Amino acid sequence: MKSATEMLAADGRQVRHRAFDVWNIREDFPILKRQVHGKPLVYLDNAATSQKPQMVIDTVYRYYAEENANIHRGAYYLSEKATQAYEDARVKVQHFLHAPSAREIIFTRSVTEAINLVVHCYGRKTLNAGDEVIISAMEHHSNIVPWQILCEEKGAILRVVPIDDAGEFLLDEYEKLLNSRTKLVAITHVSNALGTITPVRQIIDMAHHRHIPVLIDGAQAVPHFKVDVQELDCEFYGFSGHKLYGPTGIGILYGKAELLEGMPPYQGGGDMIRSVTFEKTIYAPIPSKFEAGTPHIEGGIGLGAAIDYLEGIGMEAINAYEQELLAYAMNAVGAIPGVRIFGTAREKAGVISFSLEGVHPHDIATILDQEGIAIRTGHHCAQPVMERFGVPAMARASLAFYNTKAEIDALVAGIHKVKEVFG
Repeated sequence: MKSATEMLAADGRQVRHRAFDVWNIREDFPILKRQVHGKPLVYLDNAATSQKPQMVIDTVYRYYAEENANIHRGAYYLSEKATQAYEDARVKVQHFLHAPSAREIIFTRSVTEAINLVVHCYGRKTLNAGDEVIISAMEHHSNIVPWQILCEEKGAILRVVPIDDAGEFLLDEYEKLLNSRTKLVAITHVSNALGTITPVRQIIDMAHHRHIPVLIDGAQAVPHFKVDVQELDCEFYGFSGHKLYGPTGIGILYGKAELLEGMPPYQGGGDMIRSVTFEKTIYAPIPSKFEAGTPHIEGGIGLGAAIDYLEGIGMEAINAYEQELLAYAMNAVGAIPGVRIFGTAREKAGVISFSLEGVHPHDIATILDQEGIAIRTGHHCAQPVMERFGVPAMARASLAFYNTKAEIDALVAGIHKVKEVFG
């Protein structure tokens, strides 16, 4: 039996934390037992999507097998059970982020949709010609393109905070961009291409000094360490469930209630209304106002199960283990002759992006795949980062708490095999 200790969750619930043992944890992930090309799977593409523990798989299966019904509308047993499970998941997300109220948690399809919701419902209402929005040079396309579209529509200006050669966010340059025309700051918490952890607390404080609201893209942050939106004091925070060991097609937008209440709805349809006539529609209160149509019910419930699973381990334990693993990987990969690592910030999460002299990143991935090793190559939906470092693409190995030092050793051996192939 796995040892455990009783801990208090954010909502006061007793959470049974088990002692961190990576080999026991790996037993919870059935896909990690499979082989690829006759070799044990070494899954190092966690920044793209994470694998799912059996607890999440079972929860989604049980919903379809035992509770499948539409929610919020049915006065019968199955609908009531599904509704309760879905709304319980919203509360779990609230406590996971330490948000003040479950009303401030909006279910979306992804962090991409969460950002687009803010663009359309807050940005479109707020921005005028000549106004400015600040992002950084390390943003994912999902936090660039929607703002470009809005700025073009409104005649506003998109300002970009530069990064240095280590991939560090330059606070001094950021401060220079803040001015009376700045209407919103939208910044990643962790770079998906470089692993840089941005100084979001300082970013938010500096913006708030000028009464500027802040949106944080937390897709790459919440899987790795505890996030407290009240401590950060950001206006908006978004993440995707599939990177947090939950199902695909489910995301979260946290927003401060006073802002959400003043924003128009994102989409019209069922379940986001209080009453409808041909003369006038009265919208439902938050969060329902932003959740038109039948939602991704099993996705929300599965995300709740993923949060339960992570809380059973403890985000502090996960972060400590991943930081140890990252240091090992950075040293091991960085020591390979001909390897160049991109992203050497002092504060960094589990991403190792690299190139190998004389070898295209796609060729690296193809040969590693034959060894059962899954990494990501390309521009990682962060083409401005590629431009900043003068490369067309990068190879990226990204870590989760179920990865091991033995898997890092396998990655290193695989890179040496690539070197042999390309002589």
